[in-house]
Amino acid sequence: MSPPRRDDRPDLWSTVSTSQGSHRAARGGRRAATRTAEAPPPAFDAHETVAAPRLPRQGDGLEGGGQDPADPDPADPGGRAGARRAARRRRTLGAARPDALRRLIPQALVVAFLAGGTSAFLANDKAVRLTVDGVPRTLHTFADDVDELLADQHVAVGDHDIVAPGRHEALTSGDEVVVRYGRPVALTLDGERRQVWTTAQTVDGALRQLGVRAEGAYLSASRSSAIGRAGMGLDVRTERQVTFLADGRERTIRTNAATVAEAVAEAGISLQGEDTTSVPPSAFPRDGQTITVMRITGTREVRAEPIPYEVEKTKDESLFTGTEVVDRPGQQGLRKVTYALRTVNGVRQKPKKVAEQVVRGPVTQTVRVGTKPLPSSVGGADHLNWDQLAHCESGGRAGAVDPTGNYGGLYQFDGQTWHALGGSGLPQHASASEQTFRAKKLYVQRGSSPWPHCGRRLYR
Repeated sequence: MSPPRRDDRPDLWSTVSTSQGSHRAARGGRRAATRTAEAPPPAFDAHETVAAPRLPRQGDGLEGGGQDPADPDPADPGGRAGARRAARRRRTLGAARPDALRRLIPQALVVAFLAGGTSAFLANDKAVRLTVDGVPRTLHTFADDVDELLADQHVAVGDHDIVAPGRHEALTSGDEVVVRYGRPVALTLDGERRQVWTTAQTVDGALRQLGVRAEGAYLSASRSSAIGRAGMGLDVRTERQVTFLADGRERTIRTNAATVAEAVAEAGISLQGEDTTSVPPSAFPRDGQTITVMRITGTREVRAEPIPYEVEKTKDESLFTGTEVVDRPGQQGLRKVTYALRTVNGVRQKPKKVAEQVVRGPVTQTVRVGTKPLPSSVGGADHLNWDQLAHCESGGRAGAVDPTGNYGGLYQFDGQTWHALGGSGLPQHASASEQTFRAKKLYVQRGSSPWPHCGRRLYR
């Protein structure tokens, strides 16, 4: 059977039309609700709580799951279209909730970042106490260690400065950093000069820091004097014990004198004339030192002393070897020497020459030395016993001279005879061989008569 035509079912289409009209009226009211649901959600505060939209459940008017409670007439056949519109509206609300969440999450992250940054800022800020050369101040800093803090505060430190705690130590809030600048001191301690460094700001503090005993000491500056960054010069003489031996007595004193002479005066000992001490008076007296005072009396003595002469020799080929002839006798000079004679504590010292004056200069002696070879023999005299004759005349000594000074040599020649035989100078200055040669020549001329007492020995 064919389906009826539209014209054949006027009541059905009329019913549908009426139903659709009623639903259009209802849809008009629901469009306002839809527009309200689809309006942009308000901006949320980061700390406000956003209520999640209600999710559709089965039977809430979705297709195949019940009707929308807003539908005016559940029996209306046009209610299905309204149900579909309600479903679309619910899906729109469901899509609006993720958009709101997407807007909320960045805002929450910004709030969390700002809160975390503030916490980190507060954690890095440190309150520390910085004391520079005794001047304290409390400050806030983001420095991680002491070195960074000093750099931020423009506090320059050198090798001789002290920083506590160490320059690379980490900083925490509540720490105290102390900086003490080093100061150069040109210290002369008991006569010995040296360069030292101290972080003390006064002379008294520097002495304690250097371990110098100041009680009874001499100070070139008062103990309360300030030491600037440029330093200062300081002379310190500590108290020492010195013993003096003078005039048979022993005296011990405590002194901070700079010289032995000052210490002698402090001991009540006077030095007069040439008096002195066993230690130079300008020397620095040492602790535990014993010094002897020397009482000196002295005189001067002038003595005449000879000046030896020199001998100048020249060679002479006319003289036999071994013969020396003095052409100019030497003569000693004369000088006056002044000596200082001292007596120290009653003991006479070795004379000390203090002056010298030449009265007469010496005369140099000139001598000719023979180089001519001697003859080997003298005919008619070589066979005689010349040793016995020499022994009898002079005891065998070539330089012998008789008590009168007129005769000399092995055979006691006089000067006239010696020169007649070809000799030069004095016979006692000639060699033994030359004297024997001249004696043989004399024997050939006169026999043994020149030796009346010893001549007979020639024949033994």
